[in-house]
Amino acid sequence: MAMVSDIFNTLLLTARDVVPIAVILFGFQLGVLRRPIVHWQKVLLGFVYVILGLTFFLVGLELALFPIGASMADQLTSPSFLHPDGDLSPFVWQDYLWVYIFAAAIGFSTTIAEPSLIAVAIKANEVSGGTIGIQGLRISVAIGVAMGIALGCFRIVVGDPIHYYIMAGYVLVVIQTFFAPKMIVPLAYDSGGVTTSTVTVPLVAALGLGLATNVDGRDPLIDGFGLIAFASLFPMITVMGYAQLVEFMIKRKSAKER
Repeated sequence: MAMVSDIFNTLLLTARDVVPIAVILFGFQLGVLRRPIVHWQKVLLGFVYVILGLTFFLVGLELALFPIGASMADQLTSPSFLHPDGDLSPFVWQDYLWVYIFAAAIGFSTTIAEPSLIAVAIKANEVSGGTIGIQGLRISVAIGVAMGIALGCFRIVVGDPIHYYIMAGYVLVVIQTFFAPKMIVPLAYDSGGVTTSTVTVPLVAALGLGLATNVDGRDPLIDGFGLIAFASLFPMITVMGYAQLVEFMIKRKSAKER
């Protein structure tokens, strides 16, 4: 009964969030544009599917991904795992190697599964006439998130101020903006935003808080957050880098053919 109650409450909350979107869309279509809604039965059924899908998705996150993400963070940073031989020497950043690997793996996998990134990749493929590959964009963004979260975990372990990393990253983004193909720059900037959505944020936040809680001298409030900033920054770098690499390979191939 408790699970049924949770599902019902989540359904109500999801409907509360989705219904205003439907009201705005239908209101502008009927009240401002004064055009009928084509196949309104299918559109209405689609909204029902959205509400149900989001409901089960959120319940699944609460039951599966959230707990196991927090549990993994706690276990990977526990003293018994870092020093299984009982060594009492202070922990150094090299001891957290498996944390970095786990952070990169979870960042890559959650980004690949991110619904918002899938939607953006499909639309980018459509409007570019197939020039921008769906899988290429998703993988390049996922690599960026993996790198960013791993570096963010390293920052938590060593205790460096976050703004140094963020400023250096955005300096690199600005430099890349001048040299990357112009058609990819806006998409790269958007790619940094779509990664911070339903799947990625909860797991990354749980990892950061778990890591900051278990590392001596770290404040969960100050050091536990900030990983999302890395997850937003590095996809811009990798997407523009991917486009630059493809452009270089095309030019090199053309030069050989001549």
